[in-house]
Amino acid sequence: MPAPHIRHARSDDEQPLRRLDQETWSYLHAVSPRPDPDDPFFREISGPADHLVAELDGTVVGYVRLGFPTPLASNAHVRQIRGLAVADAARGNGVGRALVRAAVEEARRLEARRITLRVLGHNTAARKLYESEGFVVEGVQPEEFHLGGEYVDDVTMGRSLVGP
Repeated sequence: MPAPHIRHARSDDEQPLRRLDQETWSYLHAVSPRPDPDDPFFREISGPADHLVAELDGTVVGYVRLGFPTPLASNAHVRQIRGLAVADAARGNGVGRALVRAAVEEARRLEARRITLRVLGHNTAARKLYESEGFVVEGVQPEEFHLGGEYVDDVTMGRSLVGP
């Protein structure tokens, strides 16, 4: 399988990304209810410019959403991964890793000093991926969410973008 092609999202990615969100939704990684099929993917606070898209053979198979952790000017030097999804059929092909690396590079390009993310404690596959890409656990909020009948920790991870 060829390496995924990563590019900035375009407004015409709305439908494939909406479909991807529907297909990949799970309480393993989502804290909000399943999106309605008619819900827009791009929103005022996260449009195409905030997303990188992964393609395999010209088909959208994943995305990462990059934003700010807060709207405060004092926090503008930090970017946050605010969502990542990979189509089930594309898993195991390096798509998630390519998206994480692209998000790190995009944050550097935007002159961020740090990049952070939040991941659910029971999402061990995602946590291992982030750790392998240099993210470290910076905090845990025990039982922060009640999802699918169980209490789940909210794990904050981050890494510096200064230096090598």
